[in-house]
Amino acid sequence: MSKKHPWVNVLFLAPVTLAFVLVIIVPFFLGIYYSFTDFNGVRSHLTLVGLANYRVMFNDPIFLHSFLLTLQYTAINIVSVNVVAFLLSLLVTSDLPGRNFLRAGFFVPNLIGGLVLGYIWQFVFNSALLDMGRNLGISWLSQSLIGNKNTVIWAMSFVNTWQYAGYIMMIYVAAIQGIPANLMEAASVDGATYPQRVFKVLIPMMASAFTVTLFLTLTNSFKQYDLNYSLTSGGPAALFMGKASKASQLLAMNIYNTAIAAKRWGDGQARAVMFFLILVIFSLVQVWLNKRKEVEM
Repeated sequence: MSKKHPWVNVLFLAPVTLAFVLVIIVPFFLGIYYSFTDFNGVRSHLTLVGLANYRVMFNDPIFLHSFLLTLQYTAINIVSVNVVAFLLSLLVTSDLPGRNFLRAGFFVPNLIGGLVLGYIWQFVFNSALLDMGRNLGISWLSQSLIGNKNTVIWAMSFVNTWQYAGYIMMIYVAAIQGIPANLMEAASVDGATYPQRVFKVLIPMMASAFTVTLFLTLTNSFKQYDLNYSLTSGGPAALFMGKASKASQLLAMNIYNTAIAAKRWGDGQARAVMFFLILVIFSLVQVWLNKRKEVEM
């Protein structure tokens, strides 16, 4: 058998590598360059403005508001998605009849696109729940949850949990099925109750799964755009630091509105670069903390 020449591997990888460079690497570094210019999407002659776009960004209350909203939204989702997904995984790995049907049913919402999902739940919040609240005399349901600046982030998090928990559940199911059954049986024989078996045996054995699921939930929440756009479009109106803002405009939408809608591409790219750095830092810290926890467990 003839020995394969190394150039054969290079030729096979070339199309994928070229696509990766053109679609990811080149736009990434161009974006960094544009963040230091006055680029508006049209002007061919660019002027370097240094850190001016970054100074504008950090002095913009709307950007700061979007950043804080994104942190709040992400924190809520990390808790809600993972708690719901873990409870569902315990349910569908039990001896409950029809558990495979339930497993498929819980996963189905994840197949619905974010835009479609947002429009569906917009109808639910603005029509179905309002009619239900009026007919049943429930005052807090008589006004739209996505039309109230105090409840809109919670409503968005509820929809995201409804969609995403089924996907995270499947990761937990795979982790649970990979744990030797004799460990749980031995704990049961020793007199451990079910909650004790879950917290003392199951969860420590699933530490690596928690690292993955927390990372996925963190990045998914930080990058949220399609659901934000179709469900609320960033509304309703709110005040932050004495300036009119939007009560549910997350960072990704703020970047889009700055770069595309307002045609301030340089400013928008500066926000995108900062968004990237924030996401990388939060992700690395989260993974590092979880890896340490894995070793301790």
